[in-house]
Amino acid sequence: MIDPQARERFEDQAVRGGDAAEAQRLAACLKGGEGPAGLQLAALFVHVAAVAPEHLAAVYDGAAEGWLGWQPRGLIVEGATGTEAPPAGFWTEFWALALEPVSGQSALEVTARTAALAGQLAPEFKLRVAAMAGAYPGVAQAAAAGYPSKFSLERLALCPPESLGGAFHALIVDNGFDLEVLDRDALGLADLPAPLDYLNARILQCHDLWHLLAGYRTTALHEVAISAFQMAQFGHHYSSMFLGMVLTKTAVTQAEALPLFLDTILTAWTHGRETPPLIGLDWEAIWDRPLEVLRAELGVTAYSSPYPADLFEQLRAA
Repeated sequence: MIDPQARERFEDQAVRGGDAAEAQRLAACLKGGEGPAGLQLAALFVHVAAVAPEHLAAVYDGAAEGWLGWQPRGLIVEGATGTEAPPAGFWTEFWALALEPVSGQSALEVTARTAALAGQLAPEFKLRVAAMAGAYPGVAQAAAAGYPSKFSLERLALCPPESLGGAFHALIVDNGFDLEVLDRDALGLADLPAPLDYLNARILQCHDLWHLLAGYRTTALHEVAISAFQMAQFGHHYSSMFLGMVLTKTAVTQAEALPLFLDTILTAWTHGRETPPLIGLDWEAIWDRPLEVLRAELGVTAYSSPYPADLFEQLRAA
């Protein structure tokens, strides 16, 4: 639990925010054993998700340097920002989700409720998120190609088993996944401001492709990791909200697990920053190419996970 005074301090810091140096300092303090730094760092993660998307890269780069000991290589993506506090309704929903026991939440429920937090923010905030997303490498060029058409499961079924398309087809069919995670039309993604219309449709169809190409398993821990990867690649707003929630929940309810989550989030963030942009790949043109050959040609290395990918599944089974 968290007392009212601590909640108020957290909310104040989430609005006030901090720069790369502050994120670096807090991460280094936490690594050195200063427990309160965990909640303060979580507040910075919420700051870039709910107040200042313009500072997302700086805060995560700073945290990576303070925690891992080095700063990722990547384009500096920043912009002028405001400090408008989220409305009271945002914090009501935020704390309801953050304080709910993990055992009482399904993955789909967490996804829906975390995404709904963005709906609590001012309409102007969405325009700022869109502007910053367009500043990430490759995004403007990819979005210029137009709203993405849907993939064909029938076409994927024709791909060789060792190819990207074959592996994608097997992942979808063998696990009973949908070819797109959610219904883009029902979500009204085409009505979002550019380039969010393109990005949000693309992530529904490419999330599992990034799992395959970038070497992330479809496990609970690696869903956290790939959120950081996506965020590093194109400033994905849902991922920043999700990771702010993850770190806050961990700091409040299970602080001893903070090193595990920071190791995972920040190594995946660094991986995403140092991987060439994948958002604009012409997937249909490379379906039949072997996965390892594509990695070599595109300069993509598989994610090196600091923990077993199925760690949480192992713990539950035990």
